[in-house]
Amino acid sequence: MLTFLFSLGAVFISEIGDKTQLLALLLAARFRKPIPILIAILAATTLNHGLSAVLGQWLTQVIPQDVMIWILALGFIAMAVWMLIPDSIEEESDSIAKWQHLGVFGATFILFFLAEIGDKTQIATVALAAQFHSVILVMMGTTVGMMLADGPAVFIGNKLADRLPIALIHKFGAFIFLAVGVVTLAQHYWSAIF
Repeated sequence: MLTFLFSLGAVFISEIGDKTQLLALLLAARFRKPIPILIAILAATTLNHGLSAVLGQWLTQVIPQDVMIWILALGFIAMAVWMLIPDSIEEESDSIAKWQHLGVFGATFILFFLAEIGDKTQIATVALAAQFHSVILVMMGTTVGMMLADGPAVFIGNKLADRLPIALIHKFGAFIFLAVGVVTLAQHYWSAIF
């Protein structure tokens, strides 16, 4: 349960102000059909994060544990820095027009799946699956975290975005990822000493 909750919280915080949340705002404004948008976001996120969690689990099988600890710790610390860099929405507006002919569900599914490739939340999913050794719980947690962050964006739109202290949320998220990175290293070396 801790794996699910931590994955949910980490991705929820990462998603606030992220390009995919901004994409959800744009899709809601363009199509004005929240239910098919949410279903497409759920489907795209489940597929993307499922594949990401499998990749994270696989990496733990092919990379030696000592090397993996360093990769995970440095990855979480890099995520902390990345959390402090704001995303923009210019590219996303152009992408919507390109895929609009596929309809609300099709455009949203493709745009979300593609936007998640290499995104903070996808990389966090890979790292969390490697850290916690649970594909299902991590995938479920990260997917629910995305939906909790993007669902209100779809329904409330720009009104919500204007009222959230996004910079503060990003700093809090950065602190959490930094702490996880440091604790990952400390835990490994503490157990090696004792």
